[in-house]
Amino acid sequence: MKRLKTADKIVVGAKQVNKAIKGGNAQVVYLARDADQHIIAPLVEACEDQDVEICYVDEMSQLGKACGIKVNASAAAILK
Repeated sequence: MKRLKTADKIVVGAKQVNKAIKGGNAQVVYLARDADQHIIAPLVEACEDQDVEICYVDEMSQLGKACGIKVNASAAAILK
């Protein structure tokens, strides 16, 4: 998660991450293990289709904190 904290360009949230993956702009995707599977499953599938690296984080609160936001985050991505 250190890369996420120091990255220049990130997006946060399932919808924005999905757009980044499908647009070919996502370099690494971070997913929270405690997020709802119906939110995460399409992102995992999209990452596999686009050969994007996935890193899992234990809790949404940890991911939100790493992104510099005060709320939980189910997904985040570092952009190319």
